[in-house]
Amino acid sequence: MGLCKKNLPVRGKYKDISEKKCYREDGHEGECKEFPYLSDLSVSHPRVTNKIKRDATKTTGAAWKSEDAGPNRIDRWVMLQSDDVLKNYGLDMVALKPGVVAKLREKAATYDDCMDVAARLTLLAYQMPDAPPCPADTRTYLESRFSPMVEGSTTCIVCKEPLSFSLFENAQRGKAEIETAHSNPREHNQNNVGFAHRECNIAQGNKTVEEFYGWISGILDRIDRT
Repeated sequence: MGLCKKNLPVRGKYKDISEKKCYREDGHEGECKEFPYLSDLSVSHPRVTNKIKRDATKTTGAAWKSEDAGPNRIDRWVMLQSDDVLKNYGLDMVALKPGVVAKLREKAATYDDCMDVAARLTLLAYQMPDAPPCPADTRTYLESRFSPMVEGSTTCIVCKEPLSFSLFENAQRGKAEIETAHSNPREHNQNNVGFAHRECNIAQGNKTVEEFYGWISGILDRIDRT
């Protein structure tokens, strides 16, 4: 399916180096929209919609405010800019600790990759057990971009257990029971993203899923030998 991709107005601190485009189908009627597939979900489950948008497009937000935590919630594609460019916008990468810089750079991704991730996460959310029914036009849109929708098929990318849509509503003190996760934590694109239980995502850490499985397997082997 062809996409409109018309440039939309950008606001905010980084507006001169940021992007925003229409992701409705090419040749559509009516107004342009950046997240057309989230229109219904934004009404019925706004918290889920906000999470999908935030996790797809923003660098990780810190749960605390300090110099060690670093900047909070920056467009991932902004982090592709050079240190010199970012300094012009008040983001002095040289002044930050190396670990913070590495984390920000690791979360960088192109605008198009972020938009693909948002659409992919929406498909996965609608495929969860007990998810709300997917509207026909949204289903057609998502299936034309990815693959046929299979209800109840979304699982944790780490432990592979089915993920319930209801877990989205169980966040307490900013800690959700379900998180956006990556098979490879250093890549942010539609082929590498999914959802995971919070504890599974934490356990995986900065390892790829395959590295994590190998690490667990080694532990179990040592336990068996002792």
